[in-house]
Amino acid sequence: MTEPLYPDRDAKVRASFAKQRLMATFGVEIAALAQGMCEITAPILPLARQQHDVGHAGLTFALGDTAAGYAALTLMADEAEVMTAEMKINLLAPAEGDRLIATGRVVKAGRRLMVVTAEVEVEAAGNRRLIAVLQGTMVPV
Repeated sequence: MTEPLYPDRDAKVRASFAKQRLMATFGVEIAALAQGMCEITAPILPLARQQHDVGHAGLTFALGDTAAGYAALTLMADEAEVMTAEMKINLLAPAEGDRLIATGRVVKAGRRLMVVTAEVEVEAAGNRRLIAVLQGTMVPV
């Protein structure tokens, strides 16, 4: 069971997220936050579709990376901010639908490195389908 965040940590994560201009451009919102977990959602806007009229893999990666990063930030020291050290993605299916949901989780929280994962799903007609999995390392800055 994931523990809820303290109000000051929740506010810190949301304030950091609000500075993400790319996420604002794509209409991304935080859907859920807990200790070691972050879920974000985004509509698949026309500007984020590729030539086959599905969500671009760059959007899928950006959402997974961001969800994983903010999951890590929930467990970092009060004075820390988060940065990606490395991230790998497996694209499983095209982003055919209306909205993406990315859920990031911390696998292992160390003092200097945090191993994270993210799953990205596409939603179409109310049904969700897994389209990508990511794994990476976050560091405090």
